[in-house]
Amino acid sequence: MGNISAKTLPGIFFEQANSLKDKPLFWSKKEGFWEGVTWSDAAVQVKKLASVLQSYGVKKGDRVLIASENRPEWAISDLAIMSLGAIVVPAYTSNTEEDNNYLLTHSQAKLAITSGGNVASRLCLAADSNKFIKNIILIDAEPRNFNVKGCKILSWNEEIKKVDIDSKFEKSIEKLSDEDVCCFIYTSGTGGRPKGVMLTHKSIFSNILACSDVIKDVKIEEKVFLSLLPLSHAYEHTCGFHWPIFLGAEIYYSESTEAVAQNLQDVKPTLMIAVPRLYEVLYSRIVNGIKAKGGISEYLFMTAVKLGRKKLENQNLLPHEWLLDKLVERLVRQKVKLRLGGRLRYFVSGGAALNYEVGSFFLGLGVGILQGYGQTEASPLISVNRPDLIKIDTVGPAVLGVETKVDEFGELLVRGNLVMKGYWNDEVATKQAIKKGWLHTGDIVEFDEDNYIKITGRKKEIIVNSGGDNIAPTRVEGILAIENEIEQVMVYGDGHPWLSAVIVPSDEIIKSLNNDKKKIKEKISEAIDHANSRLSQIEKIRKFIIADEPFTVDNLQMTPTLKVRRHVVTGIYQDRILELYPKK
Repeated sequence: MGNISAKTLPGIFFEQANSLKDKPLFWSKKEGFWEGVTWSDAAVQVKKLASVLQSYGVKKGDRVLIASENRPEWAISDLAIMSLGAIVVPAYTSNTEEDNNYLLTHSQAKLAITSGGNVASRLCLAADSNKFIKNIILIDAEPRNFNVKGCKILSWNEEIKKVDIDSKFEKSIEKLSDEDVCCFIYTSGTGGRPKGVMLTHKSIFSNILACSDVIKDVKIEEKVFLSLLPLSHAYEHTCGFHWPIFLGAEIYYSESTEAVAQNLQDVKPTLMIAVPRLYEVLYSRIVNGIKAKGGISEYLFMTAVKLGRKKLENQNLLPHEWLLDKLVERLVRQKVKLRLGGRLRYFVSGGAALNYEVGSFFLGLGVGILQGYGQTEASPLISVNRPDLIKIDTVGPAVLGVETKVDEFGELLVRGNLVMKGYWNDEVATKQAIKKGWLHTGDIVEFDEDNYIKITGRKKEIIVNSGGDNIAPTRVEGILAIENEIEQVMVYGDGHPWLSAVIVPSDEIIKSLNNDKKKIKEKISEAIDHANSRLSQIEKIRKFIIADEPFTVDNLQMTPTLKVRRHVVTGIYQDRILELYPKK
């Protein structure tokens, strides 16, 4: 790890491939079995695909879009594109035809690589009315099944099979500079059109070094990652893909969110990048399962959590608690660790705020969670908790190479190699985001005595009620979402005297009450009363409405990274929400 001299992402990959050769790199499940790709095989495929791209006119600075599920071919495509000095444009598999058309047009991509099925169909429909795209490579689908005006449809397998590695390939790698832009990662955006964030090799590499610094004192025999988050997200792209390559690790691609519990047991990862939504789902399943068991099982389990939390908060255990803690370590915590594969050292959490109750629940069970913080514009990691000092109510101190300061409004500003080059074709937005080298994060923060950062609100999301009080909706939503009756929530109240909420009830409460809307509303009301007891006067929810359907990516009420699109949800329910308030 310490001997790598390359400073560009393809350069790092090829250095590792030359060293690790026949060791496995990528794993994916096909027809029920995990199939591996060695470093040497991956290197050959990267060179071949780069030669294919060159043969279709892709050169330095050109944009190439990838629309595919997480799989070895995604990673190979990314490295091949970057090897030519071209720019990767990742697209979410959940993108609509309109989303894809926007990305193709805005980035002016001249070639796209896609998998098959609906993902390929939506991309090809977008390409049919797009003037920039000239070639589409299909990983799985048959080219004859698609007809795109002015665009050549190609087969991945056929192109790879017939191509000879370009003799100039090695020179293209040597010509790369770490200052070159290597990808446009489009912000998923909880409001408005996404912007193309231009990241360089240097900015991503600075994050790779920072990630490695965080675990430098942690002895991890085998470095095995389970990849679940979309590779189109900056967090997974940097920390779940390029960082493992730098470490010489193995990467397993999870089948799906539904299969992740089984995949954890199959793969036995040592590290995993995840977002809080994963922990919230696991938390609900575990708590509901334990409550259903009841008796001694529930008592021992909740004792393990309670005593674990005491230790986490540096409280001394009483003599009888010390003995109990030894017992539940063997009967509860070790079993939980085995359910997660048995080797997991850390979940690294980011992408959104991790609720304290959920985080301390897992830490109390002995599951290591390092909560971090970042944004696409910072490649993305800005800060993370350290293994030797975990404060779950914070996002840790700034990582290696990051300068921080807070302006007069409490907004966090960061500076360093991690900062993006700017937004593609948007000089105005770039100047608003970066001033005198400082990236304005838009997040309101506080620093504690250890320089750990606590996010108190989002500048643009802060609700200012009619009394002039500033309220962070994400904190309120996090406390409400802990209630078993509440699956999802969005808080509203800007310019009003008190807060209201749009609530999605949990499946469990809907089933247990036979979808009786009146009884469901009563149960939700009780849950809100319980949550309100932990909220300040200005944060309390006074009234609420029940959503017509869950917030999902498919109905555009959530981003692909599972954040609520506030402007969309507000637009859908605005009339009903406003009826909750007195008429002005």
